[in-house]
Parts: sequence; structure tokens; C-alpha cells
Amino acid sequence: MGKSWFRVKRFGYGAGLPVSWEGWAVLAVFLILILAISMLGVAYSVSHPVAYAAAIIAPSIPLLWIAWRKSDKPWKWRNGGD
Repeated sequence: MGKSWFRVKRFGYGAGLPVSWEGWAVLAVFLILILAISMLGVAYSVSHPVAYAAAIIAPSIPLLWIAWRKSDKPWKWRNGGD
């Protein structure tokens, strides 16, 4: 599996903040994309809300997939014990 880029959450489901520079780079690219889409697409958010939502969701799917693949443990619901 290699080096983990994200650590799973102690409470809840999914991954938390990155733990390596690769994870931080992925998160930075995601945030830059979301910021650019929100700044450039604000004019279309009212006239084309479905396209605007799709533009926001599009970079989110690869981020979730990478975080899932590069986490240190499998994703499951955690209550602080595991």
C-alpha cells in the first residue's frame, strides 16, 4: 500500500487532515480548484445551478478517492476507541 498520505478520523467516518507532503499537495490542488471554480463560476451559479454543482463535485470525487486509497487504515465509523 505504501506510505499513507491521510490519517483516518478518530471520531466519525473517513479521513482527516493529511500527514505527508503528498497529502497536503493533493489538498492544496483541490482547494485551488474549488476557489477558482467559485470565483469564475459565480456568474453561472444562478443561471446554471446544476452545471455549477457539477463543477464543484468534479474535483471532490478524485480527492475522496485519493484520500480513501492513501489512508493509513480502512474507512469505517469510529467512536474514538479504534
